[in-house]
Amino acid sequence: MKTTSYKKLLITFIALGSWLVGNSQQYPDSLIKYLEIAAKNNPAVLQKFSEYQAALQKVPQVGSLADPELSVGVFLSPMELVNGKQVADIRLMQMFPWFGVLKNAKDEMSLMAKAKFEHFRDAKLQVFYDIQRNWYELYKIQKDISISEKNIEILKIIERLALVKFKAAPSEGSGTSSSNPVISSGSAQNNSAGSSGMQTMSTGQSNSGSVGSNKPSSSMQSGSIGSSSGNSGLTDIYRIQIETGDLENNISLLKNQRKTIMAQFNTYLNRTVTSPVFTYENIAVDSLELSLIAVSDSMLTNNPMLGMLDYEKQSIEARKKMVTRMGYPMVGLGLNYSLISKSSTAMGAPDMNGRDMIMPMLTVTLPVYRKKYNAMIRETELLKTATSQNYQSTANSLQAEYYQAVQLYQDAQRRIKLYDNQYQLASKSLDLMLKSFSVSNSALTDVLRIRQQTLDYELKQVEAVADFNTAVAWLKRLMAFSQIQ
Repeated sequence: MKTTSYKKLLITFIALGSWLVGNSQQYPDSLIKYLEIAAKNNPAVLQKFSEYQAALQKVPQVGSLADPELSVGVFLSPMELVNGKQVADIRLMQMFPWFGVLKNAKDEMSLMAKAKFEHFRDAKLQVFYDIQRNWYELYKIQKDISISEKNIEILKIIERLALVKFKAAPSEGSGTSSSNPVISSGSAQNNSAGSSGMQTMSTGQSNSGSVGSNKPSSSMQSGSIGSSSGNSGLTDIYRIQIETGDLENNISLLKNQRKTIMAQFNTYLNRTVTSPVFTYENIAVDSLELSLIAVSDSMLTNNPMLGMLDYEKQSIEARKKMVTRMGYPMVGLGLNYSLISKSSTAMGAPDMNGRDMIMPMLTVTLPVYRKKYNAMIRETELLKTATSQNYQSTANSLQAEYYQAVQLYQDAQRRIKLYDNQYQLASKSLDLMLKSFSVSNSALTDVLRIRQQTLDYELKQVEAVADFNTAVAWLKRLMAFSQIQ
């Protein structure tokens, strides 16, 4: 008993493993996986991140003092002094800007680096949204192909039913056409009777005419009925073949579109354009997780473009403080060292003969030309005004984009409910029409019309779900929400 239980358990595990392996091979990638690949490999995202890292390197550049100046002068012929001969002169000077200049310069570059980082975030969010939008578009095309192939199978079923009806039609026409020999023999007898005697010519002609006028009319009527039923059956088959041809052509067009979208999708991942892209058989309706009003508030708070402009505005304020202090004097501290050798003709104290001289130095710049400093201050004020205007313009654009996304969101939400109900009703109607058509109680026109409605509602249902998820991704992109950091 234990061995049997172990065998059953082993078979269950093997079946479960096979199912998992099969699913993993069928869908080796997911949308989250594609976003992770894009975050690591997308050239536009990597470019913005490199620009951010380059901006960080400017902080230590502007926050450091200017390089000290060292000057050395050597006398080719030593200069005679009172207490020796001066051989060389060495000067070292370090300039110091006014208090706060370096700090404000570092603040400016730090804030600009933060603005670059927000630009990097915006580029990454835009790539993520483009990937999701293309993936959902690819899903719609794939489902369109699948539904069209399924409808071709339905058309083939209808074609077989129409072919059965067409084959059954000649049997009924042959039963009515069997009276034609009788009608022909009757008319032949009347004609022979009319030709046997010239005296009864008028009577024979009248009788044969009356009989001939009645019999051939019934024969032609029955013949037209049989031919119309046969022509109707052929017409039904031809119409089905036309519908099938249109669907096959539509499938070919969709496959070409799929190649184009897959190529564009793979460029976001920075890989070969012919790489396969996998979608799910069915996708679930995504959740926004926030109210639309909360999305609007979060957008104005967290959107990276607004954050970038805010950091730029702060950096301009720091720059204004810096250029204001640059208009103050700069102080330089230095040291002058004179190398003096002994002289035999020196006069004065002998202990001073050949003694080197050290002279501290102080240098102060005189910023008397105020136009350039005033122009620099005015420049920062204008840049600050321009940044504020750009901030307001960007906020207005985001508000307009938000309402477009909300419109798509609400419209898709409404269409999901509508087309789900319409598809259920159309499917039930199609089943009933197929059963009625199989027993010759409904016309092919009604069947094709209901079938087309079912196809349209199924496609619209798929498009509504994809559009809804695209709208959710759009709104999350506006409020800078991403599943991949």
